[in-house]
Amino acid sequence: MKRRDFLVRSGILSAGAMLLPSFKTPSIEQQKFGVQLYSFRDAMAKDALGTLKQIAAIGIKEIESAKSAKGHYYGLSPKDMKKACEDLGMKLVSGHVHLDKNFERTMDEAAEAGQEYLICSSMPSKGQTVDKYKAVAEKFNNAGEACKSLGIHFGYHNHEYEFESDQGKVLYDVLMDHTEPDLVHMELDLGWVVIAGKDPLHYFKKYPGRFPLWHLKDMDMKKKESTEFGKGVLDIKTMMQNQKASGVKHILIEQEEYASTPLESMKHNMAYLKRL
Repeated sequence: MKRRDFLVRSGILSAGAMLLPSFKTPSIEQQKFGVQLYSFRDAMAKDALGTLKQIAAIGIKEIESAKSAKGHYYGLSPKDMKKACEDLGMKLVSGHVHLDKNFERTMDEAAEAGQEYLICSSMPSKGQTVDKYKAVAEKFNNAGEACKSLGIHFGYHNHEYEFESDQGKVLYDVLMDHTEPDLVHMELDLGWVVIAGKDPLHYFKKYPGRFPLWHLKDMDMKKKESTEFGKGVLDIKTMMQNQKASGVKHILIEQEEYASTPLESMKHNMAYLKRL
Protein backbone atom coordinates (compact mmCIF):
# COMPACT_ATOMS: atom_id res chain seq x y z
CA MET A 1 0.00 0.00 0.00
CA LYS A 2 1.68 3.21 -1.18
CA ARG A 3 1.52 6.41 0.84
CA ARG A 4 1.80 10.04 -0.12
CA ASP A 5 5.11 11.73 0.40
CA PHE A 6 5.97 11.34 4.09
CA LEU A 7 7.83 14.60 4.52
CA VAL A 8 4.92 16.65 3.21
CA ARG A 9 2.38 14.87 5.36
CA SER A 10 4.45 14.83 8.51
CA GLY A 11 4.81 18.60 8.33
CA ILE A 12 1.07 19.04 7.98
CA LEU A 13 0.21 16.50 10.66
CA SER A 14 2.74 17.88 13.12
CA ALA A 15 1.20 21.30 12.73
CA GLY A 16 -2.22 19.79 13.29
CA ALA A 17 -1.05 18.03 16.43
CA MET A 18 -0.11 21.38 17.95
CA LEU A 19 -3.70 22.57 17.41
CA LEU A 20 -5.41 19.79 19.34
CA PRO A 21 -8.44 21.06 21.24
CA SER A 22 -7.75 21.70 24.89
CA PHE A 23 -9.76 20.01 27.61
CA LYS A 24 -9.91 20.22 31.35
CA THR A 25 -8.31 17.29 33.12
CA PRO A 26 -11.08 15.53 35.04
CA SER A 27 -10.78 14.95 38.76
CA ILE A 28 -9.82 11.51 40.03
CA GLU A 29 -13.43 10.95 41.06
CA GLN A 30 -14.65 11.71 37.53
CA GLN A 31 -12.19 9.51 35.69
CA LYS A 32 -13.02 6.09 34.31
CA PHE A 33 -9.98 3.96 34.98
CA GLY A 34 -9.48 0.78 33.03
CA VAL A 35 -7.41 -2.36 33.30
CA GLN A 36 -5.34 -4.43 30.91
CA LEU A 37 -6.64 -7.96 31.40
CA TYR A 38 -3.16 -9.46 31.22
CA SER A 39 -3.07 -8.37 34.86
CA PHE A 40 -5.70 -11.08 35.48
CA ARG A 41 -4.42 -13.54 32.88
CA ASP A 42 -4.69 -16.74 34.95
CA ALA A 43 -8.07 -15.86 36.43
CA MET A 44 -9.47 -14.87 33.03
CA ALA A 45 -8.34 -18.20 31.57
CA LYS A 46 -10.15 -20.10 34.34
CA ASP A 47 -13.33 -18.04 34.67
CA ALA A 48 -13.67 -15.07 32.35
CA LEU A 49 -17.16 -13.97 33.38
CA GLY A 50 -16.55 -14.42 37.10
CA THR A 51 -13.31 -12.46 36.90
CA LEU A 52 -14.93 -9.63 34.98
CA LYS A 53 -17.53 -9.38 37.77
CA GLN A 54 -14.76 -9.04 40.36
CA ILE A 55 -13.05 -6.36 38.28
CA ALA A 56 -16.26 -4.37 37.88
CA ALA A 57 -16.92 -4.59 41.63
CA ILE A 58 -13.78 -2.57 42.47
CA GLY A 59 -14.73 0.33 40.22
CA ILE A 60 -12.99 -0.48 36.95
CA LYS A 61 -14.93 1.02 34.03
CA GLU A 62 -12.84 0.18 30.95
CA ILE A 63 -11.29 -3.03 29.70
CA GLU A 64 -8.39 -3.84 27.41
CA SER A 65 -8.15 -7.48 26.38
CA ALA A 66 -4.98 -9.45 25.64
CA LYS A 67 -4.25 -12.47 23.50
CA SER A 68 -4.57 -15.72 25.41
CA ALA A 69 -4.49 -19.47 24.78
CA LYS A 70 -8.26 -19.18 24.31
CA GLY A 71 -8.06 -16.33 21.83
CA HIS A 72 -8.39 -12.57 22.20
CA TYR A 73 -11.55 -12.86 24.30
CA TYR A 74 -10.73 -15.72 26.69
CA GLY A 75 -13.00 -18.27 25.06
CA LEU A 76 -15.89 -15.86 24.59
CA SER A 77 -17.05 -14.62 21.21
CA PRO A 78 -16.34 -10.95 20.44
CA LYS A 79 -20.05 -10.13 20.84
CA ASP A 80 -20.31 -12.05 24.11
CA MET A 81 -17.24 -10.27 25.48
CA LYS A 82 -18.75 -6.91 24.56
CA LYS A 83 -22.08 -7.79 26.18
CA ALA A 84 -20.46 -9.17 29.33
CA CYS A 85 -18.61 -5.90 29.86
CA GLU A 86 -21.67 -3.78 29.11
CA ASP A 87 -23.83 -5.81 31.50
CA LEU A 88 -21.33 -5.03 34.24
CA GLY A 89 -21.18 -1.30 33.48
CA MET A 90 -17.83 -1.51 31.71
CA LYS A 91 -16.68 -0.94 28.16
CA LEU A 92 -14.27 -2.97 26.06
CA VAL A 93 -12.21 -0.12 24.59
CA SER A 94 -9.10 -1.86 23.35
CA GLY A 95 -7.27 -5.11 22.77
CA HIS A 96 -3.65 -6.26 22.57
CA VAL A 97 -2.90 -8.29 19.46
CA HIS A 98 -0.08 -9.32 17.13
CA LEU A 99 0.45 -7.87 13.68
CA ASP A 100 0.67 -11.19 11.88
CA LYS A 101 -0.86 -13.27 9.09
CA ASN A 102 -4.16 -13.42 10.98
CA PHE A 103 -4.48 -9.65 11.33
CA GLU A 104 -7.44 -9.35 8.96
CA ARG A 105 -9.43 -11.75 11.13
CA THR A 106 -8.24 -9.89 14.23
CA MET A 107 -9.59 -6.63 12.82
CA ASP A 108 -12.94 -8.21 12.02
CA GLU A 109 -13.22 -9.55 15.56
CA ALA A 110 -12.37 -6.16 17.03
CA ALA A 111 -15.03 -4.50 14.92
CA GLU A 112 -17.55 -7.11 16.06
CA ALA A 113 -16.55 -6.51 19.68
CA GLY A 114 -17.13 -2.77 19.28
CA GLN A 115 -13.58 -1.80 20.23
CA GLU A 116 -12.18 1.66 19.63
CA TYR A 117 -8.55 0.54 19.54
CA LEU A 118 -6.51 -2.40 18.32
CA ILE A 119 -3.03 -2.28 19.85
CA CYS A 120 -0.01 -4.16 18.55
CA SER A 121 1.60 -5.44 21.74
CA SER A 122 5.16 -6.00 20.52
CA MET A 123 7.42 -5.34 17.55
CA PRO A 124 6.40 -7.48 14.55
CA SER A 125 10.02 -7.97 13.47
CA LYS A 126 13.45 -8.31 15.08
CA GLY A 127 16.38 -5.94 14.75
CA GLN A 128 17.32 -2.93 16.84
CA THR A 129 18.32 -0.62 13.98
CA VAL A 130 16.99 2.62 12.55
CA ASP A 131 16.23 0.93 9.23
CA LYS A 132 14.27 -1.86 10.92
CA TYR A 133 12.18 0.65 12.84
CA LYS A 134 11.51 2.68 9.71
CA ALA A 135 10.28 -0.50 8.01
CA VAL A 136 8.05 -1.30 10.99
CA ALA A 137 6.69 2.24 10.91
CA GLU A 138 5.62 1.60 7.31
CA LYS A 139 3.85 -1.60 8.39
CA PHE A 140 2.12 0.30 11.18
CA ASN A 141 0.92 3.03 8.82
CA ASN A 142 -0.52 0.41 6.51
CA ALA A 143 -2.19 -1.41 9.42
CA GLY A 144 -3.59 1.93 10.53
CA GLU A 145 -5.12 2.49 7.11
CA ALA A 146 -6.73 -0.96 7.19
CA CYS A 147 -8.11 -0.46 10.70
CA LYS A 148 -9.39 3.01 9.85
CA SER A 149 -11.50 1.53 7.05
CA LEU A 150 -13.33 -0.49 9.72
CA GLY A 151 -13.73 2.42 12.12
CA ILE A 152 -10.98 1.21 14.48
CA HIS A 153 -7.87 3.03 15.68
CA PHE A 154 -4.62 1.08 15.33
CA GLY A 155 -1.85 1.63 17.86
CA TYR A 156 1.36 0.36 19.40
CA HIS A 157 2.36 -0.48 22.99
CA ASN A 158 5.99 -0.02 23.97
CA HIS A 159 8.26 -2.00 26.23
CA GLU A 160 11.78 -1.09 27.36
CA TYR A 161 13.78 -2.14 24.30
CA GLU A 162 12.32 0.48 21.95
CA PHE A 163 14.28 3.12 23.87
CA GLU A 164 17.63 1.69 22.85
CA SER A 165 19.66 3.75 20.38
CA ASP A 166 21.17 3.19 16.94
CA GLN A 167 23.18 5.71 14.96
CA GLY A 168 22.69 8.21 17.76
CA LYS A 169 18.90 7.99 17.51
CA VAL A 170 16.46 6.61 20.07
CA LEU A 171 14.55 3.90 18.22
CA TYR A 172 11.20 4.81 19.77
CA ASP A 173 11.67 8.34 18.43
CA VAL A 174 12.33 6.89 14.97
CA LEU A 175 9.04 5.02 15.24
CA MET A 176 7.24 8.18 16.33
CA ASP A 177 8.77 10.28 13.56
CA HIS A 178 7.85 7.82 10.81
CA THR A 179 4.32 6.90 11.84
CA GLU A 180 1.38 9.11 11.00
CA PRO A 181 -0.55 10.47 13.98
CA ASP A 182 -3.93 9.92 12.33
CA LEU A 183 -3.13 6.26 11.63
CA VAL A 184 -0.94 5.06 14.51
CA HIS A 185 -2.14 5.90 18.01
CA MET A 186 0.46 5.26 20.68
CA GLU A 187 -0.27 3.51 23.96
CA LEU A 188 2.54 4.68 26.23
CA ASP A 189 3.50 2.23 28.96
CA LEU A 190 4.76 4.68 31.56
CA GLY A 191 6.41 1.95 33.60
CA TRP A 192 8.62 0.69 30.79
CA VAL A 193 9.55 4.26 29.89
CA VAL A 194 11.04 4.88 33.34
CA ILE A 195 12.71 1.46 33.41
CA ALA A 196 14.43 2.49 30.18
CA GLY A 197 15.77 5.58 31.93
CA LYS A 198 13.51 7.99 30.05
CA ASP A 199 10.96 10.54 31.24
CA PRO A 200 7.34 10.27 30.04
CA LEU A 201 7.02 14.05 30.38
CA HIS A 202 9.74 14.45 27.74
CA TYR A 203 7.61 12.46 25.31
CA PHE A 204 4.43 14.37 26.19
CA LYS A 205 6.30 17.56 25.31
CA LYS A 206 8.07 16.26 22.20
CA TYR A 207 4.99 14.53 20.76
CA PRO A 208 1.99 16.39 22.20
CA GLY A 209 -1.32 14.65 21.84
CA ARG A 210 0.19 11.42 20.46
CA PHE A 211 -0.68 9.16 23.41
CA PRO A 212 -4.45 8.54 23.65
CA LEU A 213 -3.86 5.47 25.81
CA TRP A 214 -1.60 4.89 28.80
CA HIS A 215 -0.55 1.83 30.68
CA LEU A 216 -0.31 3.21 34.18
CA LYS A 217 2.22 0.91 35.80
CA ASP A 218 4.49 1.48 38.81
CA MET A 219 7.88 -0.21 38.62
CA ASP A 220 10.43 -1.67 41.02
CA MET A 221 13.74 -0.50 39.55
CA LYS A 222 15.80 -3.15 41.37
CA LYS A 223 13.70 -6.10 40.21
CA LYS A 224 12.81 -4.48 36.85
CA GLU A 225 9.20 -5.53 37.33
CA SER A 226 5.83 -4.02 38.13
CA THR A 227 4.57 -3.38 41.63
CA GLU A 228 1.62 -1.83 43.45
CA PHE A 229 1.13 1.92 43.09
CA GLY A 230 3.29 3.94 45.43
CA LYS A 231 5.83 1.17 45.93
CA GLY A 232 7.90 1.92 42.83
CA VAL A 233 9.59 4.82 41.07
CA LEU A 234 6.85 6.21 38.84
CA ASP A 235 5.67 9.66 39.95
CA ILE A 236 2.00 8.85 39.45
CA LYS A 237 0.72 12.17 40.79
CA THR A 238 2.82 14.13 38.31
CA MET A 239 1.72 11.85 35.48
CA MET A 240 -1.92 12.47 36.33
CA GLN A 241 -1.31 16.22 36.33
CA ASN A 242 0.05 16.06 32.78
CA GLN A 243 -2.73 14.19 31.02
CA LYS A 244 -3.62 17.13 28.79
CA ALA A 245 -0.15 17.34 27.26
CA SER A 246 -0.17 13.65 26.35
CA GLY A 247 -3.65 13.64 24.86
CA VAL A 248 -4.64 10.60 26.93
CA LYS A 249 -8.24 9.42 26.71
CA HIS A 250 -7.99 5.99 28.34
CA ILE A 251 -5.85 5.22 31.41
CA LEU A 252 -5.43 1.47 31.72
CA ILE A 253 -3.81 0.01 34.81
CA GLU A 254 -1.49 -2.93 34.24
CA GLN A 255 0.36 -4.98 36.83
CA GLU A 256 2.16 -8.19 35.96
CA GLU A 257 3.67 -9.13 39.36
CA TYR A 258 1.86 -8.95 42.70
CA ALA A 259 2.46 -8.84 46.43
CA SER A 260 -0.43 -11.28 46.94
CA THR A 261 -3.10 -11.62 44.22
CA PRO A 262 -4.04 -9.58 41.13
CA LEU A 263 -7.36 -8.60 42.69
CA GLU A 264 -5.82 -7.38 45.94
CA SER A 265 -3.15 -5.45 44.02
CA MET A 266 -5.80 -3.80 41.86
CA LYS A 267 -7.85 -2.86 44.94
CA HIS A 268 -4.72 -1.23 46.33
CA ASN A 269 -4.10 0.62 43.07
CA MET A 270 -7.65 1.98 42.85
CA ALA A 271 -7.53 3.13 46.48
CA TYR A 272 -4.18 4.82 45.82
CA LEU A 273 -5.60 6.78 42.90
CA LYS A 274 -8.55 7.96 44.99
CA ARG A 275 -6.13 9.36 47.56
CA LEU A 276 -4.24 11.52 45.06
